[in-house]
Amino acid sequence: MDDYATEEQILEAGQMIDRLVSHMMEKDLPSVAIASALLGGALTVLSASLPDEAILRILDNAAESVKSGALREPDEPCQ
Repeated sequence: MDDYATEEQILEAGQMIDRLVSHMMEKDLPSVAIASALLGGALTVLSASLPDEAILRILDNAAESVKSGALREPDEPCQ
């Protein structure tokens, strides 16, 4: 598997994911089910090309973004 992607490939993949998410929302799947499936899929893809330590660093960075509030708008309350 090639570990590098062009900007065009990244945009295409993003558009495909956006369409899939829209389809799942139209099916009235709960947001947590959609997000859990996407996260599980992303981890599966990462595990095919990265060592466990690299995946754990990615997850640690994601956790820090949640803790710091970086994923929310400044005026958006925490849930």
